[in-house]
Amino acid sequence: MDLKGKVALVTGGDRGIGRAITLALAERGCNVAINYRKNDEDAERTKGLAERYGVRAMTVQFDVSNRNEVKEGVKRIVDHFGRIDILVNNAGVLGDKHKFSEIDDEEWDHVLNVNLKGAFIVTQEAVKYIKKGKIVNLASIAGRNGGTVGVHYASSKAGIIGLTFALASQLAPNILVNAVAPGPVDTDLLSEEKKEQLSKLTPLGRVARPEEIAHAVVFLLENDYMNGTVVDINGGRYML
Repeated sequence: MDLKGKVALVTGGDRGIGRAITLALAERGCNVAINYRKNDEDAERTKGLAERYGVRAMTVQFDVSNRNEVKEGVKRIVDHFGRIDILVNNAGVLGDKHKFSEIDDEEWDHVLNVNLKGAFIVTQEAVKYIKKGKIVNLASIAGRNGGTVGVHYASSKAGIIGLTFALASQLAPNILVNAVAPGPVDTDLLSEEKKEQLSKLTPLGRVARPEEIAHAVVFLLENDYMNGTVVDINGGRYML
């Protein structure tokens, strides 16, 4: 797929990995809809950075786990751009409690609702408008090996991998669906102490930069024979 002139929705596109993906797409001439949940300032900053590449950009606020908000948000994007060609399901949370014994029902539901149900809802609403396009879901090394964060996060990301496989079968050949499964990434979701700890567990001796994850997303979008694939990008920490 030639990304120039296409329209992409990036959930959680206002900061971290989402911002890196948004800017990588804009750099290649893709118009971008930047979804965010509450931080207007970050969203507007990302919009401004994207527009420097000469593309059209908009911010759209909605909670990915809220069906009505998603439906209205996707419609605003289509009203603005006329269509959607690309969806990147990036929005996600780590949760506040990580020990198995401390995770209660509310904590479990919050993480699964945002990370897994959110991707399901956004995809279901967006594909109503994607005639021929691409979807990339953000999974995680935690969905492969359990990770170090919590069982709720690992379960949600394993679910993203299963969702990717199922959608790749059901939506092809008009919509191709793949996933990226990053290891730890240098974003504000991780404390400096956690980044140092995880760096020591990685053969490359560091966590990933957001731009390195964005590069993998762009590869999946540009390649027209990738479908139902999970690209592991973790510095050698997890090897199939």
